[in-house]
Amino acid sequence: MHRPTFDLADIVREHRHAVEQVQPLSAVQAHALSAITLCRTAALGGHQDVCTACGLEVGLSYNSCRNRHCPKCQALAQEHWIQARAAALLPVPHFHGVFTLPEDLRPLARAHPCEIYEALFRCARTTLLAMGRSRLGVRLGLTMVLHTWTRELAFHPHVHVLVTGGGLRLDGRAFKHARRDYLLPVKALARLFQGKVMAALRRLKAEGVFRLSDGAFGSLMATLARQRWVVYLKRTFHRPEDTLAYLGRYTHRVGISNSRLLAVNDHEIRFRTKDGRTLGLPPITFLRRFIQHILPDGFKKIRHAGLYASPKALTQAKAMLPPTADPPRKPTWQEALHILTGRDPRQCTACGGEIRMESIPALKAGPPRIRHPRPRSPD
Repeated sequence: MHRPTFDLADIVREHRHAVEQVQPLSAVQAHALSAITLCRTAALGGHQDVCTACGLEVGLSYNSCRNRHCPKCQALAQEHWIQARAAALLPVPHFHGVFTLPEDLRPLARAHPCEIYEALFRCARTTLLAMGRSRLGVRLGLTMVLHTWTRELAFHPHVHVLVTGGGLRLDGRAFKHARRDYLLPVKALARLFQGKVMAALRRLKAEGVFRLSDGAFGSLMATLARQRWVVYLKRTFHRPEDTLAYLGRYTHRVGISNSRLLAVNDHEIRFRTKDGRTLGLPPITFLRRFIQHILPDGFKKIRHAGLYASPKALTQAKAMLPPTADPPRKPTWQEALHILTGRDPRQCTACGGEIRMESIPALKAGPPRIRHPRPRSPD
């Protein structure tokens, strides 16, 4: 597997201090950047591969940070996620949907990410499940993934949704298949989604979450009401395993991967965007764009709903579909690495002997733990 020429970790090491001079980092942002800089370095320890037959030291590998925002830690995590979800996926065609927040809501999402992202998830989920019940008379299965970026690293919160092409009838007696090329009307989905998001915003305002004045909030709501909200919904693949691999590319994607970095120097970070285009940004601007996509601590970016959130209903639905072969055994990390790179870490490259791993202790503690302020006790 080709190793990228440039590494986000090097950019963070060189320019993090400059970013902190113009923008204070939250505890979660600081933790993520520290993890990225320490990832696969001696600071986190690792292991030395030694052949038990010839004694050859095959390779030295340092441990990964396992931070979900690190571009070097997602390939194996994605492979494991796909294997784990294979047993739950229904053997039916699926549709790929995208629910996006309008541009006018992005400042509010920056100020209150947890509340707005939760509302985005909830409204996308309830919109699809409600339309599935009213239009198809079924309970759909949903897998949802939050993304907050564009290919230019701009702030653009949206949820990708994998939707079953049909679902369990409401009386629970049969599984109803949808048309292969059509699931639900997107214009009706968009209108319902718009109404649900605006209702959620009114509730959050009534609860005192937003600091907007009544006038500013009323102006925002009027603007949102006039806009045409867009929902995307398209069939993906017929085979479940192809659909799952397709979604896997979304579940563990970070703001930018190392493979997209084209040029790195003290004046510009140039990277690929889409359709063959590139974009160059000053290093500080680049990092400031990157850190705005670091999610709040503990926030779940992958969620399931409908059939995929109910083991009982999922089992019931599977019983009504043609039987499928048992999902393959979940591979070990060595097997997964062999699949990804073509190199078997269990076998000596010189004599074919068995490889033994010898641990190397970390040089220092890992990234600093996130410290949250303790609530004050009442006087």
